[in-house]
Amino acid sequence: MQILVTGGSGFIGSHLTEQLLQAGNQVTIVDDLSTGRSGNLSRVLSHPRLRLIHADLGDPVLVREVCQDVDVVYHLAAAVGVALIAKHPIQTIHRNIYPTQLLLDELRRIHLAGRTVSMFLASTSEVYGKNPKSVWCEEDDLVFGATTKPRWSYGASKAIDEFLALACVRECQMNIVIGRFFNVSGPRQSGAYGMVLPRFVEAAMAGKPLVVHDDGLQERCFAHVSDVVGAVMTLMETESSYGHIYNIGADQPISILEMAKRVVAIVNPTATIQFQSYSQAYNEDFEDIRRRVPDLTRIRQAIGYAPTLFLDDIIRDVWNEMSKCSALE
Repeated sequence: MQILVTGGSGFIGSHLTEQLLQAGNQVTIVDDLSTGRSGNLSRVLSHPRLRLIHADLGDPVLVREVCQDVDVVYHLAAAVGVALIAKHPIQTIHRNIYPTQLLLDELRRIHLAGRTVSMFLASTSEVYGKNPKSVWCEEDDLVFGATTKPRWSYGASKAIDEFLALACVRECQMNIVIGRFFNVSGPRQSGAYGMVLPRFVEAAMAGKPLVVHDDGLQERCFAHVSDVVGAVMTLMETESSYGHIYNIGADQPISILEMAKRVVAIVNPTATIQFQSYSQAYNEDFEDIRRRVPDLTRIRQAIGYAPTLFLDDIIRDVWNEMSKCSALE
């Protein structure tokens, strides 16, 4: 098939691109490399069925051109990471909403002209905001904080993406799947934008303290990128998944402090752990979510999804990848 991957030079996008090429597809990537990097695609850059376009997806002419003959769109391009969101809320909102609107408008035009293009929209667990439930399912309320707290602009903007996509499903019966990612990690993920696991591994390798924010008792569930990419591709191959939202990730919570201890034990037993307040790490008005755990019932029932790799596997894979990169420098 002819497949478009937006954000294909990013962490998840590069893994998805490799799998799509391996499956025999022709893949076009559009990426402005603002947070992704071409090095993530080093294994496939010379692949004869890969076309890489370094451009801003906010160009309507470009969107029309790349969607012209496409069969499937995987829309992963978005603002990335808590640190980036806290510092650049305007950029976050623009990147999350406008390109999605352009894509949906073009795919709706194609659909109404008689040709259906399927689309996967990458969303995020951030859309749940600070819903107080201990486990979140896809039909739960979205609970955001005040508009004076920039943190919530990310979840709110991705929620708008979801509303737009679901409106296209409701009004035009378009083939769209929405996936809400929960703390995906693995090789090639950068810690530059606040992603916690690669940041911990990098610090441990360098013999520096692992910096844990607040008290470290925040709970998260970490999924390996290979499990997540497999789930995304399977959902897009399953017609009954169209028109639905799916939590995608792992459902075994661990505190950030305990994860730091696991990284120390695996990567460097001599490394130490240091605590830092949110105000020091981000800004005075930063708000966090204490617990983020997905209900995976819907995706299990849809495609039989179950994670095959767990936290220790992720830590070792991230460590191995970083070690190889260090050896090449």
